[in-house]
Amino acid sequence: MAGQRSDAEQATQNLTAAVGVEQRLAVSHGPFPCIRAARRFDASRHVVFDIAGIRVGWIRRSDLARLDVWRHVFDIDDARVALRAEFDTVDARTRVLGEVIGALAAEGCIPGWRDETYAIRNHFDDAPLAYIERAASRFFGTQTFAVHLNGVVFGRAGTSEGDVIGVSDVIGAGDALRSAGGQLSDAARETTRMWIARRSLQKATDPGMLDNLVGGGIGWGYGIEETLIKECWEESGIPDSLARRAVRGGTIHVLQEIEEGTQAEQLFIFDLDVGADFEPQNQDGEVADHRLAAIDDVLQWIQQGRMTVDASLAALDWMSRHGALGEVARAELAALSNAPV
Repeated sequence: MAGQRSDAEQATQNLTAAVGVEQRLAVSHGPFPCIRAARRFDASRHVVFDIAGIRVGWIRRSDLARLDVWRHVFDIDDARVALRAEFDTVDARTRVLGEVIGALAAEGCIPGWRDETYAIRNHFDDAPLAYIERAASRFFGTQTFAVHLNGVVFGRAGTSEGDVIGVSDVIGAGDALRSAGGQLSDAARETTRMWIARRSLQKATDPGMLDNLVGGGIGWGYGIEETLIKECWEESGIPDSLARRAVRGGTIHVLQEIEEGTQAEQLFIFDLDVGADFEPQNQDGEVADHRLAAIDDVLQWIQQGRMTVDASLAALDWMSRHGALGEVARAELAALSNAPV
């Protein structure tokens, strides 16, 4: 009869739906290389960096020879590099570390100079022990802090590879996620989109890789929310009034060996429903373009390593909190909320 499916057609539809579910489950369960990378650190390959008897960082054993000429600044042995006790004030430590860092940068050992000041502190609210150039934080493996924002749109269509801004069609804002108590229903997952940025090819780190809508390091003198609002405008043209609606998500600790040294970083993650009419506009030249992507496409990009480690973790944090990750992946991600020993 017209308008009715045959048994064969219905079976085909059921099989197609089942295959879609299997593919989605496979994507949601991982594996996600960024989770492994966030703890890719071998302490035996490093020595402790110590200030005033406090471990504040990690220095690669392979870099110790570069510090030999600075033995009037550091006490160096097989287990640690310690700033000498005579440098017992913040100003004195900052001055002498600045001399060392300037020389190391001139030798090419500290790339990507930023002219930004970072404080050496193990926790965000700790009093600084010294101040250093941002680029040197990886060489010395000192603790850094960053904000990342997941820009989400509920009920907007997109293509399988993500739409470059201005291409997709709005199909209504919808409240499917909110009415489901924060968990993505199948219908909500099909229409929920996440804005993804692509980093400029001129970026000092991870050029050309995919990134969150907003992400940036927290320099000395800036608060967490203050940095978020600043980065929202600079990276995506999000006005202050919209940025202030961001909701705090999870916190993730990264400790990984990278080319420049050691990344020891705490990520403060935020979510923002930017609305169906929002289109990001980069202001500082650090973003090549933006794309509006389906949740499953973002998960695949994370699996494929196309997104930076930090951005991948921030996006997975959103996925985990909204029911888009498998149980094992959720547990592995949750472990990263604890600072490494």
